[in-house]
Amino acid sequence: MPPAAKKPPLKSSSSHNSAAGDAAGKTIEEMYQKKTQLEHILLRPDTYVGSIEKHTATLWVYEDGAMVNRPVTYVPGLYKIFDEILVNAADNKQRDPSMDSLKVDIDVEGCCISIYNNGDGVPVEIHQEEKIYVPELIFGNLLTSSNYDDNERKTTGGRNGYGAKLANIFSTEFVIETADGRRQKRYKQVFSENMGKKSEPEIKKCKQSENWTKVTFKPDLEKFKMTELEADVVALMMKRVVDMAGTLGKTVKVELNGEKVAVKSFSDYVQLYIDSASKEGIKLPRIYQKVNDRWEVCVSLSEGQFQQVSFVNGIATIKGGTHVDYVASQIASHVMGVVNKKNKQANMKLHIVKGYLWVFVNALIDNPAFDSQTKETLTTRQGSFGSTCELPEDFLKKVSSSGVVDSLLSWAEFKLSKELKKTDGTKKTSIVGIPKLEDANDAGGKNSDQCTLILTEGDSAKALAMAGIGVVGRDHYGVFPLRGKLLNVREASHKQLMENAEIQNIKKILGLQHEKKYDSTKGLRYGHLMIMTDQDHDGSHIKGLLINFIHKEWPSLLKVPSFLVEFITPIIKGNQGQNCPSILLNARL
Repeated sequence: MPPAAKKPPLKSSSSHNSAAGDAAGKTIEEMYQKKTQLEHILLRPDTYVGSIEKHTATLWVYEDGAMVNRPVTYVPGLYKIFDEILVNAADNKQRDPSMDSLKVDIDVEGCCISIYNNGDGVPVEIHQEEKIYVPELIFGNLLTSSNYDDNERKTTGGRNGYGAKLANIFSTEFVIETADGRRQKRYKQVFSENMGKKSEPEIKKCKQSENWTKVTFKPDLEKFKMTELEADVVALMMKRVVDMAGTLGKTVKVELNGEKVAVKSFSDYVQLYIDSASKEGIKLPRIYQKVNDRWEVCVSLSEGQFQQVSFVNGIATIKGGTHVDYVASQIASHVMGVVNKKNKQANMKLHIVKGYLWVFVNALIDNPAFDSQTKETLTTRQGSFGSTCELPEDFLKKVSSSGVVDSLLSWAEFKLSKELKKTDGTKKTSIVGIPKLEDANDAGGKNSDQCTLILTEGDSAKALAMAGIGVVGRDHYGVFPLRGKLLNVREASHKQLMENAEIQNIKKILGLQHEKKYDSTKGLRYGHLMIMTDQDHDGSHIKGLLINFIHKEWPSLLKVPSFLVEFITPIIKGNQGQNCPSILLNARL
């Protein structure tokens, strides 16, 4: 047999081949690299702490003892590492209910931040598997945590094992100090160069009653493209400390730069926002409810755009999430029912109601899940919260009485009015698209106030009117036949008004504008409206409905002399004899 032909070498279409590498001037080793996890965090920080670029957003900050909503320029990554340490300290309250002190010091000039709490200290003990002390394990080694057991229900903020280590990695110096009263040992260890170096632990004796943890770190400002702790990011950090005073409750004394934060409860905390947002002479309401040990809710008013301030296990969920939706939907559903009951035409929708609410939520959630490591939005399903927050009826009634219902009713009236204005007429010389209208020649012109529109009861009456116009001329007289009885506008729904062609035609023919007050007819296409109906019950009813229409929508027109007039049609035709003319007898109903 002849030798098999050699197959040509396969050509890869992938860009990941050596030829592509050579073409780009890179070696295989340069193209494909393996990084340690620490190197990867420093190389791709946005994955772990958020952006390290400056961002500008309108946020709440704490300045001069008040909450202020203003544009803030800050680096999210730097703000995040501070928040991780702060939430860790607050978490200790869940582990040790006896914790009653949280202290935060922000040294701007020294670019140094320290956070202290007096809950149970970190166990000062050698970890038998890792052969290092526990404080070094959890503060100086990635992916270590006490929160990995998902079968255990925990209401702490940490979960993924990054937390404090991120602050360590993005710091030039990071110091962990803790007192473990149970083992009567005090521990101190210093990390430096972005967690690249560490000192040997210093271990001393302490009293059995001594329990605390303190973390001190100096952010590596160069990593955040900064040269100093700027005022905006400091204001954000200070706000987060005040957050802790509001969410931890009365049992924890919170200090900021050596001064006690004058917020003793979540209700006090909400009041800071209320005071800031209240306008001169107009105080916003504050309706507070402690639903149970895991849920606190407060409600105030917004101006057409939903606002929320919320926390999950001490974490500020600045974009809200499932916990806020859970609470806001209950409130909005109740308010929506009240509004629709008071004004059936409002047809209020849930999302509109939410736009007039400002909701504050402080919740403890089992093993919370978030949209990202930055934890801005809670994604845990309601069924996995580990608790319920069923708002009591008296609380919902207080919300309804706070002014939100009146605001929504006003909005509904405005919306309905705005829609009705779409059917307004204008003063113009010609109109098209209205069947059976016989328009006066001068309607809408300079002599429009001398023109009369005759509304007749059907086509037969129109013929009578047209016969008369044949005598007096078309310049000052127009005719429009009604198809039957006009809609009773006092009992009609908004939908009926919008869909009633006859009412819309009358508005366009006359040039009437919704809610406009008239002291003369100069702005109309016709200066007079003449009702021409039969002298029977139906005719009388139609006449009444027309008067009702004008009186309901434009009562000012009834005060304008001779605007509304009546053509008295004959009801009896008499004959005095064979050679005598007929006599038409008229009567007013």
